Amino acid sequence: MAGTDLYPVAGAKLYIGGVLATKAADFVAADFASQTWTLVDGWEQVGDIGDSAALISTDLVNRGRTIKQKGTTNAGSMQNVFAILTGDAGQQAMIAASKSKSNYAFKIDWGDAPAVDADPVTVTIASPGVFTDTAHGFVGGETISFTTTGALPTGLTAGTTYYVLASGLTANSYSVAATPGGAAIATTGSQSGVHTRTTVPTSTLNYFVGLVMGAAKSSGTANNIRKLNQTIEVNSNIVEVAAAA
Repeated sequence: MAGTDLYPVAGAKLYIGGVLATKAADFVAADFASQTWTLVDGWEQVGDIGDSAALISTDLVNRGRTIKQKGTTNAGSMQNVFAILTGDAGQQAMIAASKSKSNYAFKIDWGDAPAVDADPVTVTIASPGVFTDTAHGFVGGETISFTTTGALPTGLTAGTTYYVLASGLTANSYSVAATPGGAAIATTGSQSGVHTRTTVPTSTLNYFVGLVMGAAKSSGTANNIRKLNQTIEVNSNIVEVAAAA
């Protein structure tokens, strides 16, 4: 359909982190920044996640009507199926988590990163350094890197990811920082060659914590492979970080 984006599940990846306790407030992406992630390979069936509210029904005699309200919110039971891969570190971590009563951190990378965009850019030696990039279309916060046929100014390293700053941004120029919203980088020294700016796009990410409830194995008839069935009882809100170019 025109104007409609379709997002295939193919290419999505599930990662398990370490033990992460629940908390009273909703989680944010920064709560997962210190996690060490392990890819769980062999992901065959992706379970559902997302909040739904319990229904409270009250039958009022005088009104002759049932009044409905929302109760507690539940992020669901994520029922996953994996093709058994003996020795896979991610599957081993999931099996270990199924034997624990603790909540674990999880990340889903949906594999929908936008296409890479590359354009020539010139750099002004200044504090902060100013990058002239005609009709770049940035709004601030984008991740980019630089390559060159010669030498970049001091303060920049080829292949390193930098963040476009909203401060001082114009239609054709911007400054960059080493961290999101960080201090603008100063450029010094000399430079040579043709410089190229390349976007470093990121996929949609979901973060959450949950309990791994079991590690049941199934097989079925002869023309099937052995599978690992694991349900994650999601025990937090679902944090979503949107894909970005």
